[in-house]
Amino acid sequence: MPRTPPGTRADYRAFRTLPTRWQDNDEYGHLNNATYYALFDTAVSLWQIDQGIALRGPNATKFLVVESGCRYHAELGFPDILTAGLRITHIGTSSFRYDIALFATGADSAGAEGFFTQVHVTDSGTPAPLSTEIRTTLEQLLT
Repeated sequence: MPRTPPGTRADYRAFRTLPTRWQDNDEYGHLNNATYYALFDTAVSLWQIDQGIALRGPNATKFLVVESGCRYHAELGFPDILTAGLRITHIGTSSFRYDIALFATGADSAGAEGFFTQVHVTDSGTPAPLSTEIRTTLEQLLT
């Protein structure tokens, strides 16, 4: 089966610089697999906060990750300063999918690409339709 080539910076709509840390490397000298997911989550959460979406406190909008994945294209590791690219490929009634790419400094091709599907839920955990305001915010990243 042919491997999907890595995405490029032009494929993504918003960007966030993320430093790596010494502790992010594993025994092999590159980022530990779990670190990729932590970086994806950080990039998504910071973008949401920058857009005025409250993720904590009494007025928090609650999103649950219901699916995630990652494809690795090139080694990344400390002391790289990475750029996370974000895009949204699907918005439904209560769910949406972020694609996230991690780019090494100066690289146009992604070293890794992941995705998160999130569902907007009520305080009791049941799916709830996205508000018009949240939907409009998410559409900024829609490709």
